[in-house]
Amino acid sequence: MRVEEFLFDYRETVFNRWFQGVFADYAPETSRFLREEKDLFANPVGHALYEGLEGLYRELLQEKASPHIHLYLQKILQVRAVQDFSPSQAVNFILRLKEVVREEMKKSGRQGDLTAESWQAFEEKVDSLVLLAFDVYTQYRERLYEIRVKELKNSIEVFRRRFDREMEKPRR
Repeated sequence: MRVEEFLFDYRETVFNRWFQGVFADYAPETSRFLREEKDLFANPVGHALYEGLEGLYRELLQEKASPHIHLYLQKILQVRAVQDFSPSQAVNFILRLKEVVREEMKKSGRQGDLTAESWQAFEEKVDSLVLLAFDVYTQYRERLYEIRVKELKNSIEVFRRRFDREMEKPRR
């Protein structure tokens, strides 16, 4: 048996555990809201995380990933880049999938059905996904820092203009 077959057969259980695990990084109240509020407008962060994870999971069911995998990572990592996560925390959700799959295979009793080559291929796929996620996360963080620097430069320029105007006013 291939891991992709297991992921397909147990998709609801595995995906739900993985989805729930992503929110372990958040405070309990935030986690509950992000998981449970389904309205896109009331919970755009939770919605983006769900859509991104769902897309990633579908991609992992395939033997080869499509170019869309990058878009799914972007949905998730755009959010995580502006949150207070270290790079390792931001991409760790991908590695959690290995743990979930391992545990669910053990629970189902199908662990022995899996070939070593299939598990190795799955681990390599997940590891590659982590590396890609790290690149995507880094791009968003760089963009965020560029925006912050630009805002700082703009505020300094505004301050300088005000200062110059004040200096030009006659003193009483």
